[in-house]
Parts: sequence; structure tokens; C-alpha cells
Amino acid sequence: MEKISSHPDDSSAVGHDSSGHLQRTLDNRHIQLISIGGAIGTGLFMGSGKVVALSGTSIVLVYAILGFFLFFVMRAMGELLLCDLRFKSFADIVAAYLGPRAGFVLSWSYWLSWSVAVVGDVVVVAGFFQYWYPDVPAWMPAFFTMFLLLGLNMLAVRVFGEVEFWFAIIKIAAIVLLILTALFMIGTSYTSPNGVVASFGHMVEPQSILPHGLSGFFAGFQIAVFSFAGTELIGTTAAEAKNPERTLPKAINTIPWRILLFYILALVCIISVVSWAEVPANRSPFVELFLLAGFPAAAGMINFVVLTSAASSANSGVYSGCRMLFGLALRKSAPALFGKLSALSVPVWSLLFSGVFMLIGLALLFIIPEVMTVFTLISTISAILVIFTWSMILAAYIAYRRKNPAAHQRSSFKLPGGVPMAVATFLFLIFVLGLLALRPDTRTALYFMPLWFLFLVLAYNRSKASPPVTATTPTLN
Repeated sequence: MEKISSHPDDSSAVGHDSSGHLQRTLDNRHIQLISIGGAIGTGLFMGSGKVVALSGTSIVLVYAILGFFLFFVMRAMGELLLCDLRFKSFADIVAAYLGPRAGFVLSWSYWLSWSVAVVGDVVVVAGFFQYWYPDVPAWMPAFFTMFLLLGLNMLAVRVFGEVEFWFAIIKIAAIVLLILTALFMIGTSYTSPNGVVASFGHMVEPQSILPHGLSGFFAGFQIAVFSFAGTELIGTTAAEAKNPERTLPKAINTIPWRILLFYILALVCIISVVSWAEVPANRSPFVELFLLAGFPAAAGMINFVVLTSAASSANSGVYSGCRMLFGLALRKSAPALFGKLSALSVPVWSLLFSGVFMLIGLALLFIIPEVMTVFTLISTISAILVIFTWSMILAAYIAYRRKNPAAHQRSSFKLPGGVPMAVATFLFLIFVLGLLALRPDTRTALYFMPLWFLFLVLAYNRSKASPPVTATTPTLN
């Protein structure tokens, strides 16, 4: 039988520092808000303006289609995680059902995806800081934010949960406030200083649905994928969640409602007030709504909220990246030092290594001072790695159905549509990956990323990494 990287435990076990376990200290409210916060990423607040510029009002359809398929990725992950609680993350599942090489490549790729995404998020924090202080070099608030997040993640995981809980509350409150304000402006036919009358009619006005044809519609998927990056974060909190059988299904099943409210309704309201042609491609449309409406004070408040949202996304990335390195160390696919925990049960050496890598990435600010240019490059790399992660989860699910049908029969949280739905979703993700070749600003990253995967395969073959004999997977027939 194959082995998994995780240590065995019962469903109520709480890890102890001495045994090398992560602690189950995240409550239901932490898991639910972390999952919501993961779904409301920097891509929504910062990148949605570019998607609107590319796709027009068909952005609603872009997010709806991607959200539809993402739900099935998360349901597949949920079934796999809950079929055996010895799985601590989706990386363990991939290693068990697709082999240790696949687990190695996925784990390091997911670590890179978050390390890159954190750099992008911190760059965005710097950009929003310049809203108030335009003369301050972008690297100063960026490095300050990075050091602050690394310090927070040095503390116990419950502190991370609390920080994300309140960050998510702020994000939710801001989006609800924006929706209510926009609905009031639409209801009163508010006319902005540039003469635009707020109306739902802007969603269907001439040239608004596909202003750049199908190519613009397809190009919108790249930023949309980056917007949803982090939704799978609940799959890395499984090892530190209390009562995962109850909290994980609840978090996953609410994904469609979160997409409907936080993405589709919010963007419909923004376009209805501002009109799609007035939504800026290089600034946050959330801030722009209040500026164009003549409310600069409210725009400043929303700018602060969007700044905290980017910081929240970066905080999640720091957490998730170092946990993935911790899992790699347990499988002997990374230096053993990365598997050591601090007195607060934090994988501190994994955190420090990730932090150094992220700080090096921030040096891009010295080379490319334009925030949106850095954001586009980084978001494309992250989108490619996120698509790879979701695809590997689906491939592991298909293998699980073939190798362990008994576990599927016992499951109380089955993927709707089963294997056919998993295959359809997998093919859709391959299609989206191909769309990145349509535009020059995303094509470069797509061409160079295969070198990363080749490097990982060669590194695995060189190290001959083999997982420790700690626990067995369910019987794979």
C-alpha cells in the first residue's frame, strides 16, 4: 500500500508540539470566514476593473461559469478530505492516489503559487497606500506589510484565525455597503458628475456585453481565476480545524452563494452606477464607484477596506505556503528542518524560508515600479499554478473513485455528478489554461511555466524522495 504524509489521529485529536502535530484550534467561525475571505480575493477588488475592460458586462457570465465549475472542484476536495481524516490537505490526497512524485510537484507548485500571490497582494497594498501618499515609494509600504504578516504568522494558529475572521468581516461589510449604496443610487437615478445616470440598463446597452468580441470575453478568465485563488484554502486548514466533518461541508456548500453575492451582484451594481466604459482598468472599480459618484470621503474608506482585503489575502498566502512546506518535510520531500514546530505549534522554519522568498520577490518593485504591470505578471503565474492545483485535485478524485470505491460508497459528502462531472470540470480547466495564450501580457508566463514543472520532476528524481512509514492510506483495490 502507498503511504501518506500525515500522522494518524482520531477525529477529535488535538496535536501536541512534542509529537510534531499541528493543533486543531480553528473553530467553525474561523473556517467559515476563512473560506469566505478566500473567495473574496485581491482579484475582485483590484483586478475586476481589467476584466470589465476586457469582457464588458459579460464579466458576470465569466464569474458565473468559473464559479460553477469551481464548486465541483471544491466538492471533490471535500469528499476526498472527509473520506479519511488522516489526510491533512489535498496535497496528501494527491500523493496517496497519484503517487509521491505528483504530491511533490503539487506541493511545491502550490507553495510557489502562494508565494507569488503574496507578492502580488503586497504590491497591491502598496498601490492602495499610494492613494493617500502618492509620493511614497511603493517598496516602503510593501516591505512593511510583509514583515508585519510574517510576524503575525509566527504566533499561534488561532491568532491567524482571529485575524482572518476580522479581515473577512471587514470585506463582507464593505461589499454589502457598496451594494446597498449602489442600489440606492440606481433607485433614485443618481447622476454622477460626468453625466452617467445610474441604471441597470448599463448592463445591456449597445457594445457593452462583448465590447472586444469573444477574444475579450475569453481573456477575462485569467484575472477571474486569480480572483478565485484561495477558495481551496479550506483544504489546507483541515489539519487545524475542529470538527472537520461539520465545518468543511458547510464552508464548501456556501461557495455558490458567496460567488452570487460578492462577485456577480457587486459587479452588476458597479457597472450599473458607473457604466462599463467608465470602469478603470488599472484601478479598483470599488474605489472608483464612490469617486465618480462624488463621494471622495467614502472612496477613501473603501480604499482602506480594499487595502485590508489585499493584506488579508497575503496573510492567507503566508499561512498556506508554510503549511504546504511543513507537509513536504513530513514526506521527506523538503529539508527536515521545515517539519519542526515552534512552541506555539507553528512551522517556523517553513515560514521563514517562505518569507525570504517572498521578500526577494518584492525586489520586482525596484525593477518595475508600475503596480499594475507587476500585478498582471504575478497574477498570471498564480493563475497557471492555481489551475494546475485544481486539476490535480480532480485527477486525484478520479483515481480515488477507481482505486477505493468502498470509501466513496461510505461517503456522506459525495461530489454531485461523480466522475463525469469531474472529467467535465477537468476539461474546462484545460480550456481556460489555453486561453492564457490569447494575450501577450499572459502568454509569456504560460510559455515559461513548463520549465518550473520540468525542474520539479528532475528535482524529485534526483532526490529519490520517499514518504516516511507513518500511516497507510485506505486500502486501494
